[in-house]
Amino acid sequence: MSDSSRTDAPAASKEEEVVVEAGGVVFRDGKEEALRSLDGSIGWLAAFPYGLQHVLAMFVANLAPIAIIVGAAGLSEDMRAVLIQNAMFIAGIGTFIQLFPVWRVGSGLPIVMGISFTFVTVACTVAATQGYGALVGAVIIGGLIEGVLGLFARYWRRIITPIVAAVVVTSIGFSLLGVGAASFGGGTGAPDFGSAQNLILGTISLVACLAFQGLAKGATKQLSVLFGLVVGYLVAIVMGKVDFSGFANFELFSLPALMPVAPEFHPGAIVSIVLLFLVSATETVGDCSALTAVALKRSPNDRELSGAVTADGVISTFSGIFGCSPVTSFSQNVGLVAMTGVVNRRAIATGAFVLVLAGFVPAVSLVFASLPEAVLGGCTIMMFGNIIVSGFQMIASAGFSQRNITIAALSLAVGIGFTQMSDIFVIFPELLQSVFADNCVAMVFVVAILASLLLPKDEKVHGPLVVEAEDASAGEDPVI
Repeated sequence: MSDSSRTDAPAASKEEEVVVEAGGVVFRDGKEEALRSLDGSIGWLAAFPYGLQHVLAMFVANLAPIAIIVGAAGLSEDMRAVLIQNAMFIAGIGTFIQLFPVWRVGSGLPIVMGISFTFVTVACTVAATQGYGALVGAVIIGGLIEGVLGLFARYWRRIITPIVAAVVVTSIGFSLLGVGAASFGGGTGAPDFGSAQNLILGTISLVACLAFQGLAKGATKQLSVLFGLVVGYLVAIVMGKVDFSGFANFELFSLPALMPVAPEFHPGAIVSIVLLFLVSATETVGDCSALTAVALKRSPNDRELSGAVTADGVISTFSGIFGCSPVTSFSQNVGLVAMTGVVNRRAIATGAFVLVLAGFVPAVSLVFASLPEAVLGGCTIMMFGNIIVSGFQMIASAGFSQRNITIAALSLAVGIGFTQMSDIFVIFPELLQSVFADNCVAMVFVVAILASLLLPKDEKVHGPLVVEAEDASAGEDPVI
């Protein structure tokens, strides 16, 4: 080729692939492309920081439900330490199975698993009134039922139309805003909640995230949350906000305890927990829909959806055997994927390895547990907002037909509005109150499903935001 036909350009780095096009030379960041691909080729060491920030984003939320339930059950501090260690181990194993399915268990998607907040209220009641063993037995049975339900997802997923999935994802984002705000203020129940120190820490972490995301280039940009957490943690140490007392008497190595509490099987406890497993399955469907929509630009297929829900149940049963409450896909991490675009399974697997390691080396758990809530809140509040925006995008993708607008408006108004005034459920049985009164996701899902099943599918209306159907059949929602 002659000199005149060459295009002058700077040399590409090792991580860049040069693609010659008609208009010149385009530099493509190979590492960034690998991170945005499920099975992109990337070294374990290079992938590790991206997995680590997933662990940091969910670590405190994974520990909190166990700590709350143990307190309600009146268990000893030694048992609390055992169950927290087991919770780390279970979260890691569950994430591995979601990433790399075993038979029909697992989705193959970058889903991070952790101890679910959905069950906390009912779990505390069961543990306090019927004993922790009754809770463990209910978790084991409930997980098996959800696992079987997941295997037959192709028969029931048709009722989860795009607009239903969209409003569920949106409600998940709204339900997490309070969690992010509480963390920003220092953590629910913290004696110094809303103090100047906590607000400063949260703000520094948030600004660090935004600054890093705005200034970093290429694949490094996706480490903005990790950068914000590290900066916030270092500032917290200087401010004396990091508690190192847990390191005083820790063991260097300890095996997770199998069956630390003997299970008991009480029908009432089982029914209560099984109802919440249906809600958990709904959240998992929403998480899968949000994840594939924002990161892979598509809807989840039958195999992925079935595997995700089945894994939710099977891993929860596994969690019960280790004395922990049910696990589920973590919406926090879906928000992180939406924010960073990192879906590489190898990258997420490095985070799962850290969680498993924490199940054998208590010191790892102690390091993460010492992360101040305000620092976490500063880095996660925008992630939760990203889930809401993802839900809005899914609503737009479903189409602004009159039918879809009605379903979205009704389900979000009733689901979010009623749960903000939980006393409205006072005339209902305690069991229904425990499921719906404080869980907008469950309420939104039920209203959206009923509206989707009952509203006519051929409604048409004129308006600037409404997509007219060309014929009656076009007004139907396609299944995801």
